[in-house]
Amino acid sequence: MHDRPGMEKALDLLHAELEGGRSATKLTTWAAWLAFMRFARQRFATAPTPDSDGLLFQYGTYAFSGQPRFTVDLTRQFDIGDGRGEHDHYVQVHCELRYECEPDLDALGSFDSWFFHDANADLDEWFAAMERHLEPVLTRRPSEINVYEEPV
Repeated sequence: MHDRPGMEKALDLLHAELEGGRSATKLTTWAAWLAFMRFARQRFATAPTPDSDGLLFQYGTYAFSGQPRFTVDLTRQFDIGDGRGEHDHYVQVHCELRYECEPDLDALGSFDSWFFHDANADLDEWFAAMERHLEPVLTRRPSEINVYEEPV
């Protein structure tokens, strides 16, 4: 664990994966997904507990920024402990891909799925399952990409 980057580096590492020499605003959904998978494979210096390093894949039509958008949210969540090693809060690093609303996207409804690195699950199987959910937007270019970090 000592050779793993600290969680405070996660946002910068996600930006680096997404940009890869190009502007993140020019990414297709497929390119953003590939970047997120590379980011998700990187391990960070987290506590050795099953819920300390999680991935969340979710989508739905939401009006977070005023105008309804179909949003795919690719999230990394870290458990942050207090001085005694007890849970204090979480930090989430998000890559939100937003699309203009269209009937075929709205018809998808909403979906979410979690993966935790230290819970003895297979990451490649989870990626494959999530990719099937991404199929309706894989060849599209998001109208907006929002990458940010927040405590929750």
